[in-house]
Amino acid sequence: MKQMFKLILAISFAGILFACNNNSSEKKEEAKVSADSSAKANAAPAPTGPTLPMDVVTIYHTVKDYKTWRMAFDTDTARRKDAGFSFVAVEREAEKPNNVKIVLAVSDLAKAKAFPADPGLKAAMDKGGVISKPEMKFWKIVRFSPDNQKTLDSRLEIVHKVKNYDAWLKVYDAEGAATRTANGMNDVALGRGIDDSTLVHIVFEITDLTKVKARLADPAFKKIMMDAGVIGKPSITFYKDASN
Repeated sequence: MKQMFKLILAISFAGILFACNNNSSEKKEEAKVSADSSAKANAAPAPTGPTLPMDVVTIYHTVKDYKTWRMAFDTDTARRKDAGFSFVAVEREAEKPNNVKIVLAVSDLAKAKAFPADPGLKAAMDKGGVISKPEMKFWKIVRFSPDNQKTLDSRLEIVHKVKNYDAWLKVYDAEGAATRTANGMNDVALGRGIDDSTLVHIVFEITDLTKVKARLADPAFKKIMMDAGVIGKPSITFYKDASN
């Protein structure tokens, strides 16, 4: 009888010990899951936008009628894809809307540079009513802020030559994005010429056109450009996004 009692007591104790250990394991597992969930929630969001640096080409030309051109452009996607291009944007000059700017990402620079020799390209441009010789410029994009590209449809493009890119960049960064934002322009993209590394290509989103024009006319801004080593007169163009 005593042996039976001891056996029952031992079994009961083992059951209690197992239940405690199991409950402890469950709590540890719950704590681990909770910690993992918290870590995921607090983790920095995955980066958006393209991998930088990124090669792009900007193509500029004038068309007779934008709608006619756009239909021809949209139906010629396969030709651009075969040449290694992917769509980034279409923009129309604000004051001359038949002046069109196309931005394409480039996966194969050699193919991209050979693209103008495509025998079907001239026919496609004629169909679209292109009335000027297209101008192609290749850039290596080193900075890109995708959120500023999608918020508003007004853009400012500045292209200029510099004496020394690294020296120019120091002055540009010293001015700072916050100063540019306060003057109505948010940074979108910064690129450097692939064929001419002294060429700089900058794109801004315009939040206040009056402020932007006042900033561009400000002698202080012109001094900043001179201090940065800008050569000659910059090309300054206002565009409207027409990507959609």
